[in-house]
This record gives sequence, C-alpha cells and structure tokens, in this order.
Amino acid sequence: MAVVQDKDAPRLLQALVARGLRATRLASSGGFLREGNVTLLLGLDDGRVEEALAIIAETCKSRQQLVTPLSPIGGPVDSYVPYPIQVQVGGATVFVLQVERYVKL
Repeated sequence: MAVVQDKDAPRLLQALVARGLRATRLASSGGFLREGNVTLLLGLDDGRVEEALAIIAETCKSRQQLVTPLSPIGGPVDSYVPYPIQVQVGGATVFVLQVERYVKL
C-alpha cells in the first residue's frame, strides 16, 4: 500500500504498468495540507516488492513547496494573517503488509 501525492500518481501508475505491476487507485486526502493524495493498493509476490519500492522511490521524489496555511478552525479569523510557509511535499509513504490469502478473480 502506497500513499503518494496526487500530482505524482499518474506518472507512478504509468511506470508500474510498464513493468507489469497492477495497482488499484483510491482517492484520499492529507490532513496537514488538505490536498489530494492517492492511495495505491498493489498485490505482489514477495519477489517483486523491492522492484515496486524502487519504482516508487524513483517516481515520487520529495520537494519543497510554498503553501499558505488555512485559518485555524474555531479561532478568530480577523487577527489571523496567513503567511506562506515552505513545506516538504511528495515522496511516498509505503506499507508492506503480509497477506494471508490473495485471490485474483
């Protein structure tokens, strides 16, 4: 299972398919930046996990981006002045899970 930034997902999916790896794409969203993410589910044999990780690492590079924080929920907005801050975005969060049974129908 891999969570990647929305902007990286098309390129990643193309690279995975080119290597014969299939993935199911689920739309998701992040909490901090409130931007779209994509969660990919990949069912792989143990021998292809490192290959998939290499493709993800090559495709989903982290980078710096200027963002303007949203106003705090429930707080006074009249005194809140949002200043752009630089944050690290991109990359991927990957969970490698052992699956007891995998059936493709």
